Amino acid sequence: MADRESASEASTKVQEVAANMQQLATTRKRISGSKAEAITRRYFAAIDDRDLDTAVSLWASGGRENVRGRVDVLAPEGVRAFIGELIEAVPDLSMQVISTTTEKDRCGVHWRLTGTFAGPGHFGGVAPTGSPIELEGFDLITVRDGLIQSNDAFTDSMTFAREIGMMPPQGSTAEQRMTGVFNTKTRLTAHMLAGEAGLVAEGVWMVQGQPARCNVYLIEDEGAVTLFDAGGRTMIRAVASAGAKLGGIRRVVLSHGHTDHRGVAPALGVPVFCHEDEVQDAEGSGGFRYWPAGLEGLPIPMRQIHRLLHRYAWDDGPVKIAGTVVEGDEVAGFKVVHLPGHAPGMIALWRESDRLALSGDCFYTIDMWGRNSPPRIPAAIYNFDTDQARASIRKLAALEPAAAWPGHAKPVTGDVRSQLERAADAS
Repeated sequence: MADRESASEASTKVQEVAANMQQLATTRKRISGSKAEAITRRYFAAIDDRDLDTAVSLWASGGRENVRGRVDVLAPEGVRAFIGELIEAVPDLSMQVISTTTEKDRCGVHWRLTGTFAGPGHFGGVAPTGSPIELEGFDLITVRDGLIQSNDAFTDSMTFAREIGMMPPQGSTAEQRMTGVFNTKTRLTAHMLAGEAGLVAEGVWMVQGQPARCNVYLIEDEGAVTLFDAGGRTMIRAVASAGAKLGGIRRVVLSHGHTDHRGVAPALGVPVFCHEDEVQDAEGSGGFRYWPAGLEGLPIPMRQIHRLLHRYAWDDGPVKIAGTVVEGDEVAGFKVVHLPGHAPGMIALWRESDRLALSGDCFYTIDMWGRNSPPRIPAAIYNFDTDQARASIRKLAALEPAAAWPGHAKPVTGDVRSQLERAADAS
């Protein structure tokens, strides 16, 4: 009996100690939060008083002031310049703290700023207009050792622009006209550079873009899509939009690493794959390492045009390769087929069920001037090995595709094998 009573007393003491420790932790958290809120309120009061020296003194050296979309500076001088510019631009500035929410060393502040954009100072490079302003925003301030370490701030820049006259009033006729002009420009640009995604086979969509009618294929893949090829950078918006409508882009598989086939990939933020023999070019020159210097060999009027296209229309720069594929690998219901020649690691995707080939640049159905043509071997100056390219066209033909969709322009249908064999044999 005594032993049981002793054990019970010990258990009670353990529970008391645990409760005391929990209470102490809560108290420390409350004290820490109180300090964070006290420093934060002093900071906003200093701004409200237009007391620049006191406001800056509350910052730790090297603390970061990051007002999203407007300024990203370090204390003390960066903060002094930013707050000083605000005070000079709005001499009757009033900064009201509407509410605060504090946890440990962070204090969130909902604030309202009012005043007149009277100058004499500029703000954000904009000359004073004499307009009244009323803005609201939210700052998340971190305080340690009694000083501000960082401020992540969010404010309504659009309202500020409207209030000072840089943007027309919301709902006004001027705003409606401006929106109409913007939408017209968007539609025209989208139509000129890339079309809407179209269904080309079961579960396979295609976006075609300019210049050179680059084809990007979106293959339905477990609720999302896998891209085969990434076209030119002029297609970024169209491809991203098409991918979003189909559930999101999961990954990109490049047929090869040339500039006009990797262009969209860097902008998507998804893993990119290619054949191991294409990693060097996808992550590097985009094919220029084995093309003639200055693209010599192209017709003279086309030479300069192609230089400009590679630089300004097709290429968005090197892309980091997340992994590689080899012949026989499965990609979203297709098999990888290695077709070297135009590029050392050129691949196609092959689906046996409907004999569909997504063939990259194994062959072209477009000539150097952008006109439709029968299937043909790519121009020799753009090939890594033209003899290999011929052999790869024959390899693809031997699969007897029902349809072969290339990296540019239109597909080959009908007697695909015969058409490809003629292309391989042409001089």
